[in-house]
Amino acid sequence: MEVFEAVRTVLAVREYRDKPVPPDTVRKIVEAAWLTASSMNGQPWHFIAVEDRETIRRLGQSARTGPYIAGAPLAIVVAVEDSKFAESDAGRAIQSMVLTGWSEGLGSNWVGFHGLDDVKPVLGIPENLDVLAIIPFGYPTRPAGKGKKQRKPLSEVVHKERFDQPFG
Repeated sequence: MEVFEAVRTVLAVREYRDKPVPPDTVRKIVEAAWLTASSMNGQPWHFIAVEDRETIRRLGQSARTGPYIAGAPLAIVVAVEDSKFAESDAGRAIQSMVLTGWSEGLGSNWVGFHGLDDVKPVLGIPENLDVLAIIPFGYPTRPAGKGKKQRKPLSEVVHKERFDQPFG
């Protein structure tokens, strides 16, 4: 899938088929995160790929906003180091994973934003790291309406040269 097509069509998916993600696809997704640029090449992140169903169920219990994680065949937990740029850098890596998964036919969604300390003992994550997010991945249970997004008009959010000048 061409990059812009992935950006144009990707949607949040919260229901997944009971079908494992092939190892090559899992590797592509984590490599996409690993290859993402970071401020001063600091790479203030750690990614834990989880495929064990019981562990994924426990992750779903740990995330108030994402109990549906429990139904995913793959979850990637994103932990960050204490760094001024960690959230921004990890956010870029998460988007790389989401778009890579989407291009391989997988749906996903960002779950959580900090406050996931219950995940640390489940995965053996050191106390000095902060669990930023859990990203479940799986094949959607129903066709996703690719490209049907509710967005403000481009003219309301994109400006040219100055804030008050319409982009066109």
